[in-house]
Amino acid sequence: MAILKGAAVIGQSGGPSSVINASAYGAIKAALDSDVITKVYGMQNGIVGLLNDNLFDLGQEDPEELALMKYTPSSALGSCRYKIKDPDEDETDYVRILEMFKKYDIHYFFYNGGNDSMDTCNKISKFMLRNGYEVRCMGIPKTIDNDLAGTDHCPGFASAAKYIATSMVEVYRDCHVYDKGMITIVECMGRHAGWLTGAAALAGLTGNGPDLVYLPEVDFDMDKFIEKVKDIYARNKNVLVAVSEGIHDKDGQFIVEYAVKDAAVDAFGHKQLGGLAAFLANECKNATGAKVRGIELSLLQRCAAHCASNTDIEESFMAGQAAANSAIAGVTDKMVGFECSRENGQYKCETKLFDLTIVANAEKKVPREWINEEGDNVNEKFIEYALPLIQGQTKLTYENGLPRFVHLRKVKAQA
Repeated sequence: MAILKGAAVIGQSGGPSSVINASAYGAIKAALDSDVITKVYGMQNGIVGLLNDNLFDLGQEDPEELALMKYTPSSALGSCRYKIKDPDEDETDYVRILEMFKKYDIHYFFYNGGNDSMDTCNKISKFMLRNGYEVRCMGIPKTIDNDLAGTDHCPGFASAAKYIATSMVEVYRDCHVYDKGMITIVECMGRHAGWLTGAAALAGLTGNGPDLVYLPEVDFDMDKFIEKVKDIYARNKNVLVAVSEGIHDKDGQFIVEYAVKDAAVDAFGHKQLGGLAAFLANECKNATGAKVRGIELSLLQRCAAHCASNTDIEESFMAGQAAANSAIAGVTDKMVGFECSRENGQYKCETKLFDLTIVANAEKKVPREWINEEGDNVNEKFIEYALPLIQGQTKLTYENGLPRFVHLRKVKAQA
């Protein structure tokens, strides 16, 4: 493969995570260290920044400050939820992107995000190929939902899982201090895939786990749920439940829509979820008369860098680094994922490249055989899968007793 000299540009898209910047930093550092990549640009707010000619020169950042990205949550480059159209319908955005590529001599494109971001990366790659412009496009995965196809798991999932499991242990302890009974419902993110909610069961390894865990992979039956809660409450005077925001009935209707009929939708047509814990808690109160509490973890599960998994941080950095190094070596139109083994209690993880065409817009769900027969908890297969991922503590820096996160200068790029 011929050496391709030129600039690189990287952007972040979609919902952030506590390790998305570790991935970005892996790619940025590898690109800055390369002798074939001439400049490294960051897009302000993802692809929108590229379309608006809003790029900054990452080579102008202080290296020590830039290194703090590895332990900084959220998207340091800024994110967006912008859906580019199919080029066969409207190629306006693609023509503009090509214009920007030529203006800044960009021949390396890295996009750090989830399902929709991989779709964007794939579309740009195919358009540039058809129009004879050589640019190596690589997807760097990010999604706490853990639902990207192909890869064993996704950067960001493990840290969110660690936070959820830790929170469940802590909530369990809090719920059991009173001499009065209580029913507590904890709502976790997860629209169609229940990986995050399943992670709540990891708390059971401490003896402080939830009684019931409901994932969207199994149809939710309200009547059976209430009966289960009533039975557990009658025996223990305390019930702790973890539910995915995306649980639905046998007809496919989100349970939260029982309370909110007209949920708002985003640019990708996704309904805005939330409020499920409060709704189910109220249903339990009406059925039992018990004291109830609904807890929505919301954004905390994706930005809790103080509780990040070091395994997740190092693997995320490795993924970004592999994306840049693979592109420099001549690879394009791929997503970096993970291939892992868990044999005899030994966990091993290596990067693996997946075709963007296969990954884009495909969802990986929790296998049904990893969920118990009743559909109200995960089993040991899920635990064996998830447990190695949450190992290790973050090494983030503290100042004045608070985390010290990156502060980028974001010097405007000059063509």
